[in-house]
Amino acid sequence: MLNVVRHGSPTDHPTLLIAHGLFGSARNWGVIARRLSDSREVLAVDMRNHGQSFHHPSHDYPAMAADLAEVIEAQGAPVDVMGHSMGGKAAMVLALTRPELVRKLVVLDIAPVAYGHTQQPQIEAMRRVDLANVTSRSEAEAQMSADPAIAPFLLQSLDLSERRWRLNLDALEAAMDAVIGFPEVEGAFPGPTLFLSGEESSYVLPEHRARIKALFPAARFARVKGAGHWVHADRPREVEAAVRVFLDAGSDA
Repeated sequence: MLNVVRHGSPTDHPTLLIAHGLFGSARNWGVIARRLSDSREVLAVDMRNHGQSFHHPSHDYPAMAADLAEVIEAQGAPVDVMGHSMGGKAAMVLALTRPELVRKLVVLDIAPVAYGHTQQPQIEAMRRVDLANVTSRSEAEAQMSADPAIAPFLLQSLDLSERRWRLNLDALEAAMDAVIGFPEVEGAFPGPTLFLSGEESSYVLPEHRARIKALFPAARFARVKGAGHWVHADRPREVEAAVRVFLDAGSDA
């Protein structure tokens, strides 16, 4: 099963499960998870091939959705689910294929569509690090020659003590087409769904709304001012507030 980081204790409110994006980990969500855990239990997971979770050659959305389902089934009750980017797509596939496990769904800055970009340059940057000899994160960052805005995020997955990446770079590279795509899934998720996007991001566009509404007929849309694709990192307080209001609202929200 996936590595799970628990925040808080079970309450009268449904548990919240958080799924991070590509190259991320449960620890990226520590601040928001801890704050939201003042009223509910929050479970942040390391997705497969990330963090402390298992490595596996398969890395597609049906597999990732099944991983999330396993965590929820161990809880013994439906939960609220929030996912960002890759984690948002996995959460959407979970809700579409196992709707009985999801009460409310929050999708952060991603749509159920295939994208034309690739994250291959980030993998190539991480491969440039001389793991056998690197002695510091600053040295690793210099070797990466990556976008200065992205390098610190990637370096959170560098385990200097064991001289390895906590990411399964081989599996992620092989699955890149699947990661930037979205599988054909039949049916729709009727439950309350919030698509929360960064105002400065282009991942969720007006032309995506018809597809979103076909799969998630109860979907609502909101944008966070001053935030890009990493909306929760750019504006954590605003994201926390929006998610709290949505999750705490009545079932007709």
